[in-house]
Amino acid sequence: MSITIETGGPLRGEVAVPGDKSISHRAVIFGALASGKTEIEGFLAGEDCLSTVACLRQLGVPVTAGGETVLIDGVGLDGLGEPDDVLNAGNSGTTARLLLGVLSGQPFYSVLTGDGSLRRRPMGRVTAPLTQMGAQFWGRERARLLPLSVRGGLLRPLDYTSPVASAQIKSAVLLAGMFAVGETVVREPEKSRDHTERMLAAFGATVQTAGNEVCVQGRPQLQGRLVQVPGDISSAAFFLVAASIVPGSDLLLRNVGLNQTRTGVLDVLGEMGADITVLNFREESGEPVADIRVRHAMLRGVEIGGAIIPRLIDELPVLAVAAAYAQGTTIVRDAAELRVKESDRISVVTEELGKLGVNIEARDDGFVVLGGGKLYGGSVSGRGDHRIAMSLCIAAMGAATPVTLDDPDCIAVSYPAFLETLNTLRGLSQARRDLKP
Repeated sequence: MSITIETGGPLRGEVAVPGDKSISHRAVIFGALASGKTEIEGFLAGEDCLSTVACLRQLGVPVTAGGETVLIDGVGLDGLGEPDDVLNAGNSGTTARLLLGVLSGQPFYSVLTGDGSLRRRPMGRVTAPLTQMGAQFWGRERARLLPLSVRGGLLRPLDYTSPVASAQIKSAVLLAGMFAVGETVVREPEKSRDHTERMLAAFGATVQTAGNEVCVQGRPQLQGRLVQVPGDISSAAFFLVAASIVPGSDLLLRNVGLNQTRTGVLDVLGEMGADITVLNFREESGEPVADIRVRHAMLRGVEIGGAIIPRLIDELPVLAVAAAYAQGTTIVRDAAELRVKESDRISVVTEELGKLGVNIEARDDGFVVLGGGKLYGGSVSGRGDHRIAMSLCIAAMGAATPVTLDDPDCIAVSYPAFLETLNTLRGLSQARRDLKP
């Protein structure tokens, strides 16, 4: 199946983007490892987060998921049970890597796999420090790729310096550290998103942070609690760019999480000249939240690199779209991590935007976009990558003729209602869908 995105008018109105994907994953995991009941409000019921729910159920955790509300009867640190089947993380790298940290602390055998895309993504960056802590792994390429067999238990604390800034690596080690006696320390070259350490503290663990270093004390007594998940800024980014590039647009995005480790996209769009106003700033469940108003503006090219990259790594595909509509040249560097996401996002975003007439060149660690040219219609593919697919939908907003996107179903990984919301904001009744022959 494919969809055709028509060139249309401005985007106007209000939108509440889905709950933050990163926080939703972590809330379910910590709720499972806590004692007592945890209620999650604003949960992202996308395929990735539901993979985490399914795996925890297989590990013996009672989880009731109903839309945006999830109820968990926590089993405590020592309450998980050996699964009687293979755990499947689907397309979710967060599910796989964080669960590897949890499984490392369990005194039983388990096997973890994922879909074809996830089985190609690197896991050695996680299994290496977890092996140092005492966990055992067996799998392809010396336990660097899924499927992985895991035998955990009897972990020792670790003082670990990560070679890259990655919240998934950091989280996996911190999660494993909860099962060890003593203090586990993780250092990063740059600070990655800090949802794990915030939520650890909220559930009752002893956590200390200093710059790019995080320490967790092992064997905490986590207690179930209410978690209110803010809107995902990674999902909001698509509408921030769409409203910026389509003349006459004026959008209000409600209840968006503005964790400082995630707001690089706002910084870059601001530097590009976007008309963005942050309103009603507040804190909910330990996370900063606000409303964001965005209106059309003339954008200009910028350079993106260095310490800001971990704060916007997931937003770089849609920022490539913003760059295509901006005047001047945009350079993205220090972003080689894009090559090991759901797809090789450097190659894919370059190839697919190129099909629409964007002057974009791939580099080893990023890309260069010469903006200001006219985009035209055509057929493009998200290559099974939800963020690429949504970025291409945004690119189509200002194209000269309609754009056809092959296989849009991957969008459901993080934003099941994306197309419906996009059409509502554009004043369209429904997407036009064309079945492939």
